[in-house]
Amino acid sequence: MAASEYYYEFDTASVQGAVEAARVAAEEQVQVAAADVTTLDLTTAQFSEVTLQAACIEVAVRNRKVCLSLPLGFGSICLPIPIHIGDGTAASACLSIRTFMGIPTGVCVSVSALGNEIVRKCFP
Repeated sequence: MAASEYYYEFDTASVQGAVEAARVAAEEQVQVAAADVTTLDLTTAQFSEVTLQAACIEVAVRNRKVCLSLPLGFGSICLPIPIHIGDGTAASACLSIRTFMGIPTGVCVSVSALGNEIVRKCFP
């Protein structure tokens, strides 16, 4: 990491809210399946893997990239920005939390500028 790079951060409360929503949904589906075992296969298929958007933040392109600190122990990343989008361009970075049965398993980030998604990366 270069010392001059600025890392944007996502709101912790929003991240925790998405994780909690996934946990509650998975818990409810387990209760439904426990009450009627004939729904178990459908319940598992519908709710075992869920990705929830946690937050979007305003960012700016710097040195043809956007650098983000990721939550939940996924570290930091600098995403490359296409050359036709100049430094200083206002953009939006969105974070989604990937879960399995309500437990976070990964994150996805996307950056949009000029009305279009320009880069997306998921971990792991």
